[in-house]
Amino acid sequence: MLVRHGQSIWNLENRFTGWIDIDLSAQGCEEARAAGRELARARFVPDIVFTSVLKRAIRTEWLMLDELDLMWLPVERSWRLNERHYGALQGLNKAQMAAQLGEAQVSIWRRSYDVPPPPLAADDPHHPRHDHRYADVEPTKLPCSESLKDTLARVIPYWEQRIAPELRRGREVLLIAHGNSLRALVKMLDGLSDQAVVDLNIPTGVPLLYEFDQALRKRTSRYLGESEAVRTAAEAVKHQTEVKL
Repeated sequence: MLVRHGQSIWNLENRFTGWIDIDLSAQGCEEARAAGRELARARFVPDIVFTSVLKRAIRTEWLMLDELDLMWLPVERSWRLNERHYGALQGLNKAQMAAQLGEAQVSIWRRSYDVPPPPLAADDPHHPRHDHRYADVEPTKLPCSESLKDTLARVIPYWEQRIAPELRRGREVLLIAHGNSLRALVKMLDGLSDQAVVDLNIPTGVPLLYEFDQALRKRTSRYLGESEAVRTAAEAVKHQTEVKL
């Protein structure tokens, strides 16, 4: 089960967020609780939970497990599930950047598969090498900017080393992460082309269920919830991407 965290404060303010540790908005908290209720309705009981090390994913996890009365479940957090690193764009308003640099350039940074934004300077206080939560990560592995292709490259090892083995054991896995780390994972799971993934949008707080065979080949995938609610959530993300530059 894949879940994108609920709406964050900077989602609401239309800012590039990346690895900046921004919390959920009030709406995002309700989206997280609603996602938990959807899992309960589907009778999906996870055996293990994976999240990033960013609080918007962690708080979504807390609220979902609270709704399920499963806060005792084992949870593993990894920087490899973090959002795509938006480099020097982090914290900037997307509409203002589009006005200054043109919508075409900002769109390339946001939606192209293999073009990263301008990098964050090594001495910038927001560079992950200055953040204690990454103290055990080899500094050369910490990004200063990422394309979606780069994001996929760091997600794949975690999938292969930690998540896939749990699925092979027959365990039910709940993975709560971010728009781009999940887009990267879906690209791999669905075999999407570099061009097709550019148009992929994942709504906040809507559980996406994957079912696999014993060889971890995808059988089916579907969003949980009423079709109209899922459509509305997907349209909201699409509108953010295409209009609120």
